[in-house]
Amino acid sequence: MILHYDLADVAPYINWAYFYFAWQVKHEEERRQLRSEAEQMLTSLTGTYRTHALLLITDAWAEGDDIILPSGYTIPCLRQQSGSPCLCLADFIAPKGQQSVASRLGIFATSVDKGMETDFDDDPYQKMMAQLLADRLAEATAERLHEQVRKLLWGYAPDEQLSIEEMQQEHFQGIRPAVGYPSLPDASLNFLLDDILGLGQIGISLTESGAMRPHASVSGLMMAHPQARYFSVGKIGDDQLRDYVRRRGLDEASVRKFLSPLLSNS
Repeated sequence: MILHYDLADVAPYINWAYFYFAWQVKHEEERRQLRSEAEQMLTSLTGTYRTHALLLITDAWAEGDDIILPSGYTIPCLRQQSGSPCLCLADFIAPKGQQSVASRLGIFATSVDKGMETDFDDDPYQKMMAQLLADRLAEATAERLHEQVRKLLWGYAPDEQLSIEEMQQEHFQGIRPAVGYPSLPDASLNFLLDDILGLGQIGISLTESGAMRPHASVSGLMMAHPQARYFSVGKIGDDQLRDYVRRRGLDEASVRKFLSPLLSNS
């Protein structure tokens, strides 16, 4: 499924706290001025640029630390090696044959029109403003998409009544772990998501490391399990690395490169 959004439709979902952080602006008056300028720019860009989303909602089941799709794809996950319990995203997907809200999985990607990152080279300030707004709009699109998934497209929470602020505080059922983030840290999984979704349909290309272009793009999974929560995989040892290499279906040197910040001996 491909969805397109006008900027005015996703702008209300922008988390301005991250926008201020990116500018390193801390004082309230400076924040008000910066937001005013940002909102003026958003108004001027509306109608010229849009944001985009890809979505697949599919049956799925867990086998160990893998998430299996009926299409034949396997999404290998990593398990925490410290703490209690030692969590893995596959824990929030039901085993095969068990029917529940946890026997389905959402796979998604969002992005913005590439021009928001390339059309302002003549003005450094406007270029930075446009790029940081693009980052926020990609995240806002994921927030809006997830709301649609919960209430309508998957529909496991049709009666949800949350404010945008409550959504940003993650008061909804389920989670939306993004590729490259602590629960799903292997950015090379974007190659797998590209095979599944066809990221090029919304203008996303991948670098050799699995990073997305435009930079203002988000990809990940959506899980509906009521107890699903975020966690950090943290450091992994050689035993899990070897197991992950086997499940990922890549050579060890490549996986070591992708996971280098996580390796306990790095």
